[in-house]
Amino acid sequence: MSQSNDSGLERPGDGQSMKMDRETLVRGAVDRERKRFWRANLTLTFALLAVWFLLGPLAGIVFVEQLNEVKLGGFPLGFWFAQQGSIVGFIVILLVYAIWMGRLDAVHRRRLESLGLGETPDAAAKEGGAA
Repeated sequence: MSQSNDSGLERPGDGQSMKMDRETLVRGAVDRERKRFWRANLTLTFALLAVWFLLGPLAGIVFVEQLNEVKLGGFPLGFWFAQQGSIVGFIVILLVYAIWMGRLDAVHRRRLESLGLGETPDAAAKEGGAA
């Protein structure tokens, strides 16, 4: 049964609708948080791919003449980038990605827990694995 207020809008007469409203709000907040997480993930991924592109193809091929004017360990820098620099750069990119995503995951987990969702999937997996 609905009750009418002064504005002419109807409001529910029982607590069931308020519970559904809270669930809807939490679900919306979770969806927004997931979108925020993936947007940050994709931004990081594309930024690191741009760095990889700068280190690999651009430094080792396009700018090789300019880089060869500088010597590193007795070898021209352009040669170094073509042979070793892109590999070392890729390893550094992997480390940056792993560290950054670990932090992003922790922030995401805290935000989901602050929404009152109780256990996160990680917590449930840890408890299930320990049993």
